[in-house]
Amino acid sequence: MRGRQLTRERSNLVSKVSMALSFLKSYLFLHFAIFILFPNSSHADRLTHSKKHVALFIFGDSLFDVGNNNYINTTTRTQANFWPYGETFFNYPTGRFSNGRLIPDFIAEYAKLPLLRPYNQPGNNHQFSNVDVEEIYKAGGRKFGFVSLGPLGCLPLVRALNPAGECVQEVTALVKLHNTAFLKDLKKLEIQLQGFKYSNFDFYNSATERIENPSKYGSLLLSWFYCDMACRSFKDGKSACCGSGPYRGVNSCGGKRGVKEYELCSNPSEYVFFDFCHPTEKANEQLAQQMWKATPSIVGPYNLEALFKQV
Repeated sequence: MRGRQLTRERSNLVSKVSMALSFLKSYLFLHFAIFILFPNSSHADRLTHSKKHVALFIFGDSLFDVGNNNYINTTTRTQANFWPYGETFFNYPTGRFSNGRLIPDFIAEYAKLPLLRPYNQPGNNHQFSNVDVEEIYKAGGRKFGFVSLGPLGCLPLVRALNPAGECVQEVTALVKLHNTAFLKDLKKLEIQLQGFKYSNFDFYNSATERIENPSKYGSLLLSWFYCDMACRSFKDGKSACCGSGPYRGVNSCGGKRGVKEYELCSNPSEYVFFDFCHPTEKANEQLAQQMWKATPSIVGPYNLEALFKQV
């Protein structure tokens, strides 16, 4: 009887998590992003890594959205254009789902490009609905950067649904299967498409390391004699900085998504997650640094810096 009860409880938990992840579709394409480099003459003198100039296009989910939701007819449930989003770097909400900058912002900085603007912002009229690698290849894209699925089973939102407060292994197993199959597909494309080169970032293991061992990860850039709050190690890899409920995993940050009451930490740089599923600026910076310069064990067969140098 006890075994059947545990099975039912586990089944109910998985069902709740499935519903939660289904809800996340309005925010996430399951942590999937594509960075595309096109030769372009419009960025003269901005990129020092190559004699040629490039344009950087990014397709992705809310982890990579620099403010498109500000220009889409949607609800506050899927927007981040209110306080405390943007509180750390911009000092005002920009539509980014974090306290500050996102991974694309840092990648643009490393590449000596301007901060990315939302493609739906007035003046940016090139809109894309579906991302097809082969179609982009036909249009001239040759250098692609990909990000694997992250640890969806360990998001604060998911932990909040689990009475034990642990990661949900059923979700983790599916993520790992996807990432393995996706890497095989990339290798096939490399053979099929002449000149196709890619960078595939192991988002899953990089983020999981910070979730499970937050105290090991401080700033990757600042030296020991110049260390302020931003370069200290994370203190919490499981809970969100902003939200309510267990692990602050309820999607209530800002108090405009149905639940008005929420908690806000005093120092977001101590947390891996800012809200129920999105990283803090500090976590974004560390992940972007790995995408840019890390070894093939983390990002391969090229890192993004190497791809930029080849443009």
